[in-house]
Amino acid sequence: MIYTLTLNPSVDYIVQLESFHVGELNRSVSETKFPGGKGINVSRVLNQMGSTSKALGFIGGFTGAYVEQYLKNEKIYTDFVQVDEDTRINLKLKTDKESEINANGPNISIQDFQLLKNKIRQLSAEDLLVLAGSIPASLPKTTYEELVKICKGSGAQFVVDAEGDLLKKVLPYKPFLIKPNHHELGELFETTISNAEDVIPYGKKLVNMGAKNVIVSLAGNGAVLINKSTSLIANVPKGVVKNSVGAGDSMVAGFLAAHERLLSIEEAFRYSVAAGSATAFSLGLCTQEKVEELLPQVQLKKIF
Repeated sequence: MIYTLTLNPSVDYIVQLESFHVGELNRSVSETKFPGGKGINVSRVLNQMGSTSKALGFIGGFTGAYVEQYLKNEKIYTDFVQVDEDTRINLKLKTDKESEINANGPNISIQDFQLLKNKIRQLSAEDLLVLAGSIPASLPKTTYEELVKICKGSGAQFVVDAEGDLLKKVLPYKPFLIKPNHHELGELFETTISNAEDVIPYGKKLVNMGAKNVIVSLAGNGAVLINKSTSLIANVPKGVVKNSVGAGDSMVAGFLAAHERLLSIEEAFRYSVAAGSATAFSLGLCTQEKVEELLPQVQLKKIF
């Protein structure tokens, strides 16, 4: 089974306004709310793609109960660690520009972290864990390393979607997939990545450092997949970008869903790009219908 880990989930509260004036009463045009967090996004898109997953992480209070019930209503399995403080609420104000206020989230105790590690120790060689997003301040900076060591011991595969040192430190444990964007890749190697061809040498370095598969997204300029046997460049489908939130998570989910169906790496990559684009062209996360609609537009070029 695929497990997704969100260490600091949220209730994302989206408020649409005609305009926003600081220090004055502002009235919304519309509001919506849904569970937030990169791992949760992966689980929700996997569900859309017909793949089963179980969401792990820390939740607490009435907001945590909302997150869990929302996922259960979508028929997504959950096995969260319950903590004392409330799951955070992130506020997103949408006018002609988008502003965000992200809360810190609950304090995670040593005992809470131990409970999570015990859950991950139950994973076997038949399982895969997706670690996505940042580490809360109350957890040790070595959290990802500790968790992937547990996976390495049990034979469970793992995916990491994180930035900077978090990503570098897990590479020796041979993640099945990593997915930096071109800005994050450039920061890792202190360079500027401006096109797909620029990605290839640095992607190969990440493979040599331990990653089994590397997908690098370049927004409207396509995406690149690199592993030991191939380097592929994909275009992106045409469409109007309505939402960038969750597009990278959708790429991870699209790849894993296709791989679980025993499709080739090439087809899994095509599904990854189609899923990321489908979310970018939607107000929320993608649907399977939208992914299938865009899939024929995704063309691959092999780089030798």
